[in-house]
Amino acid sequence: MSSLLDPFTVVFVQRALLTGALVAVICGVVGTWVVLRGMAFLGEAMAHGMLPGIAVATLLGIPPVLGAAVSAAGMSLGIGALQRRGRLSADTSIGLLFVASLALGVVVISASRSFATDATAILFGDILAAAPSNVLMLAIVAVVALVVAALGHRSFVAVTVDPRQAQLLGLRPQIAHVLLVGLITLAVVAAYQAVGSLLVVGMLLGPAVAAGRWATRIPSIMALAAVIGTASVAVGLLISWHAGTAAGATIAFVAIVAAAVSAALHGLFSAHGAGRRHALIERTS
Repeated sequence: MSSLLDPFTVVFVQRALLTGALVAVICGVVGTWVVLRGMAFLGEAMAHGMLPGIAVATLLGIPPVLGAAVSAAGMSLGIGALQRRGRLSADTSIGLLFVASLALGVVVISASRSFATDATAILFGDILAAAPSNVLMLAIVAVVALVVAALGHRSFVAVTVDPRQAQLLGLRPQIAHVLLVGLITLAVVAAYQAVGSLLVVGMLLGPAVAAGRWATRIPSIMALAAVIGTASVAVGLLISWHAGTAAGATIAFVAIVAAAVSAALHGLFSAHGAGRRHALIERTS
């Protein structure tokens, strides 16, 4: 057991674990709403929509996170504009901009012959290279996400259950939707440096889906998702260290596996419980 946990005695692995834990908290909070509102496609589009901004920022020598934020915000505004003026459905608008952003990002990357290493980090993350500044930024983002989720909880619930009723109650569902999209944007921009733009959706969805099997109250789902996400980070880092696999991809894969294992265990316990109730009814009848 000691040799198994040896990686956590290394400073950069400890920092990666802390970085991943903060990502897990952010994605646990935001991912819960993504799952409840069926916004997974939007989350994926946001993650891929960052690519052009990150690529341009890298080529210009400015912080990639700024390019990611601008690109993701542009994606969000573009989706809204297409829905309002183009009279397109949400999924059609997202699909169009999703493909356009991904293609533009690839075009920008392919135009530079010296982009290979940076492109790998953008797509799949480099959590083992996380710096103290990354940890600080993620801590700030985690606090912001928790505060916004707490302040907007009532409106978010109303919008999720019945947007028309939310309008009648004066909860401003349109503003609540904008805040949710903003939270998703914040989460994917903050998390991409850890697991990459292609894998960030795994951290958004996997832990939240796994937690939803065992909890019914939204705050409980968020808390459990954060715990499962943190465990996925720890297990992913251990597997990556001992198996020599890519850390970000391994973490994202473990997060998705956690959802599958959770579903299997929940089904097993549910079937066992149903069997015991059936046996009890037979004995008492």
